[in-house]
Amino acid sequence: MSIQENNQLLRFTTAGSVDDGKSTLIGRLLYDSKSIFEDQIDAVKASSEKKGFDYVDLSLLTDGLKSEREQGITIDVAYRYFATPKRKFIIADTPGHIQYTRNMVTGASTANLAIILVDARKGLLEQTYRHSFIASLLKLPHVIVCVNKMDLVDYSEAVYNEIVENYKAFSSKLDIKDVQFVPISALKGDNVVDRSKNMPWYEGSTLLYHLEHVHIASDFNHIDCRFPVQMVIRPHTLEHQDFRGYAGRIDGGIFKPGDEVEIMPSGFSTKIKSIELNGQPIEEAFSPMSVTMTLEDEIDISRGDMIVRPNNKPEATQDLDLMVCWMNQKTLQTKTKLIIKHTTKECQALVKDIHYKVDVNTLHRIEGISEIGMNEIARLSIRTANPIFKDSYSRNRQTGAVILIDPNTNETVGAGMLI
Repeated sequence: MSIQENNQLLRFTTAGSVDDGKSTLIGRLLYDSKSIFEDQIDAVKASSEKKGFDYVDLSLLTDGLKSEREQGITIDVAYRYFATPKRKFIIADTPGHIQYTRNMVTGASTANLAIILVDARKGLLEQTYRHSFIASLLKLPHVIVCVNKMDLVDYSEAVYNEIVENYKAFSSKLDIKDVQFVPISALKGDNVVDRSKNMPWYEGSTLLYHLEHVHIASDFNHIDCRFPVQMVIRPHTLEHQDFRGYAGRIDGGIFKPGDEVEIMPSGFSTKIKSIELNGQPIEEAFSPMSVTMTLEDEIDISRGDMIVRPNNKPEATQDLDLMVCWMNQKTLQTKTKLIIKHTTKECQALVKDIHYKVDVNTLHRIEGISEIGMNEIARLSIRTANPIFKDSYSRNRQTGAVILIDPNTNETVGAGMLI
C-alpha cells in the first residue's frame, strides 16, 4: 500500500432496515478496533445494565438523540470518526425508516462506500431494495452487503448463500460496480474486526479488512480538469501587494504549474503560474485537494467561475435534466421558483417539468404526475437564470451534483444529480 493510500480517508455510510443492527455494527467496529475511550465504554456498560440487558449495547455509542435511545432506532444521520494504522474513516450512520430516505441520501452523497445490512433471518426487505437503489443512483463505487445476525440462524452457510444469490439477481439491474458480501454478527463480533471461528466455511475477508484495503484512489475523476473558484485572495499587504490567488477545491483532473487553462464563462486562456497547498508551493494538484492557484495573466475571475482545460470543458447550459430527492414537507410543483447551488455557483431556477417519479421499491416509473412529496425521487427539467458548467453525475459526482434551496426560507429542499 502506497503512502498516499496509507493516509487516505474513506467515507462510508451504513444503511439497512430498522433493527438490522447498523448502530451495533458501528459500535462493534469502534470497540474492537480500540477507537473509543474507556469512559465511553464504561458509560455504555452502565446504560446497558440500567436497561436490564445481559450484554453491552454497543449501539448506544452512535445513537446520540434521546429519542433514538428510547426507541432503539436511528433517526438523524450520525457521523463518527475513527482510524486504524492503515486508514482514516468517517462513518455516516443513516436511518432505516422510509420517512428518512432524505437522510440516507444526505449521508451517502459524500461517501465512497455503502455498507448495506441484511438480517439473516428476514433476507432482502423493501429497505434493502430502496437503499441499494439510492446507492446506485448516487453512483457509490463500492457496496459491502453485510449479512448480519448470523448467530441467530446457527451460522448457516445455506442461509447466507441464498441471500447472496437473491441480492446478486436484484443488483444486476443497478449501476453498482463493486459488490462484496460478508456474513457477520455485530452483536458477537463475528467477521467484523476479527475472523469468526463459527463460520469456517467463509473464506473471505473481515469487514474491517475490506474497509482498510478497498481501492478508492481511482474513485475520483482525474481526467476532466475542473476547478470551481470559491474565493479570490487579495491580501493587500506590503509583502504581497500584487498577489491575486484563486482558492477552491479541485473537483476533477490534475493541475500543474505551466498548464494552459481556460476560464469559464469568459473564455479567456492563460497558464497556471503556481499552485499552493497550506501556503507551500506544490508541483501538482488533484481532486479532492483544496488549493490556491495563481495565473500568469490578469483576468477578471470571481466566485462561481471555473478553471478548466481548453480542450476539455464542461457543458455550459441553462437547461438541466436531473434526478432529485425532495427533502421538504411542502410538495414540489411545476413553475416553482428555487435557488440552485452547483459547485461554488448559485443562481435562480424555475422547475419546467416533472417527468416521472421512481417507486424505489420496484424501480418502476410513475408518469403523469404534477407534484412530488417529501422523500420521493423524481426526474425534473429545470431552467436556470445563468449558465451552469456541468458534467453528468455519472461522469463526475462533484460537478454533476446540485442542491436546491427555497428562496423564501433559505432551506435546502432537494438534492439533485445531473443527467
